[in-house]
Amino acid sequence: MIFWLLLIGILTYFIVQRSVANITRTPVWLLWLVMMMPAFTWMGWLVATGDKGDDFQLLLLLTGSFIVSSTLYWFLVQWGRPKPNTAGAKPQPGGLPEPLAAVPAEPRSTLRPMNKEEEASLQNCFPWSVYYLQNIEHRPQALICRGQLRTAPEVAYKTIQENITAHFSDRFLVVFQEGLNGKPFFALVPNPQSKSSPPKEKSGERSQPEQLFRPVLAGAMLMATLLTTTLAGALMGKSPDALPQNFTELESGLPYALAIMVILGIHESGHYLTARRYRIRTTLPYFIPVPPANIFPFGTFGAFIQMRSPIPNRKALFDVGIAGPLAGFIATIPILLWGLAHSTPIPAAADSGLLNFTSFKPAASLLIALLSKVALGDTLAAEQALMLNPVAIAGCLGLVITALNLMPVGQLDGGHIVHAMFGQRTGATIGQISRLLILALSFIQKELFLWALLLFLMPVVDEPALNDVSDLDNRRDFLGLSTLCLLLLIILPAPQALMQILF
Repeated sequence: MIFWLLLIGILTYFIVQRSVANITRTPVWLLWLVMMMPAFTWMGWLVATGDKGDDFQLLLLLTGSFIVSSTLYWFLVQWGRPKPNTAGAKPQPGGLPEPLAAVPAEPRSTLRPMNKEEEASLQNCFPWSVYYLQNIEHRPQALICRGQLRTAPEVAYKTIQENITAHFSDRFLVVFQEGLNGKPFFALVPNPQSKSSPPKEKSGERSQPEQLFRPVLAGAMLMATLLTTTLAGALMGKSPDALPQNFTELESGLPYALAIMVILGIHESGHYLTARRYRIRTTLPYFIPVPPANIFPFGTFGAFIQMRSPIPNRKALFDVGIAGPLAGFIATIPILLWGLAHSTPIPAAADSGLLNFTSFKPAASLLIALLSKVALGDTLAAEQALMLNPVAIAGCLGLVITALNLMPVGQLDGGHIVHAMFGQRTGATIGQISRLLILALSFIQKELFLWALLLFLMPVVDEPALNDVSDLDNRRDFLGLSTLCLLLLIILPAPQALMQILF
């Protein structure tokens, strides 16, 4: 458990550092301690009661801890926010501040003040028939332009973005999003990639442009992950101390290694290729190798890409978000079917479950139960478990990865999807509800408890796209709802009545 606490702590610090360090003066370490309160509560409960504690009491304790942690976290973030310059700005209804527009996934820079001539030019960028500008609010990192939208959001954004580019070149990124009062506003933030900006200097040296394309590093991490996953495959069902003594023993782990890396690679390639299609600056996919051990025997923490420029609109946000899980899911199904067909039915044990691959319980997932029926037919009985083939283990991990990424929370793929479908504020509300539902489900599906805890450590608010007002089309809405249904098929257990019918 110490390993998982350390892992949660590292992930939480990274999340806090990345998401709020640039919008509040509150120390990151203090925000981290507040975010870790539920994890510390959980660990304290386990130390005090072991496995004999009452689940309902634990649920109440964690729920209270989450409420206190979330409230205190929000208060500390707001307390440390810099005060905006509201001279000449109209107060917002209810005294609520508008959300700051997001900037690219790079260090924030302070906005250079505008003179009167530049402000007059800015006002001319907003035709009254497109967006009737009412006031301009100066903030440390953005100019907030509020008014009344008088045409379609797509037309308004395109017109004003072109006007601002004509007057100010590439000095600004133009963000269009809804305020807390439901009215859309424009925000101008400094463009880190502006060619007209003076180069940054540090210690007398000109800063070098960031290098996104690093094939040597990506290839080295891929080969290292191939080695660790091959070793993990060779050790499946064995003690981690029983290292392969020759190449033949190591070679036995290749089926698992190739299967899991194909799934991860196709998932991240879906994100990468879609991001490139929308001209979003992004890194190559990087695999994360980890030596197999008892506490984490899989040989990899997954793969990732980093997007280094803002997403242009909600359609692009949706397409980039959904491309990875769908591509990975399509790759997973044939791999999982083949692996299940070569797995061995065994009597179910007391510890049979979704992540016990030596005594795997197909009924723990509705989708896996259906696929097990397709792969094994009458060979598998309703009350039996499976000793999974290594390829089946890779396939099951592929489904788990798909499900985890489709969780509609924050900056996960599912969070991007619901943000694109319903808007930033509604997407954040869906994320809050989803975290509570997953926590409740984790008391039925014990394997989900750690992930439920991690979800509560993630911010539910996703960064807006540049044009965050224009809605999706019906085809994308239908596809998004279908992926949420897929998530339910993976994480919900199969009803006993259905298992009796299937087997």
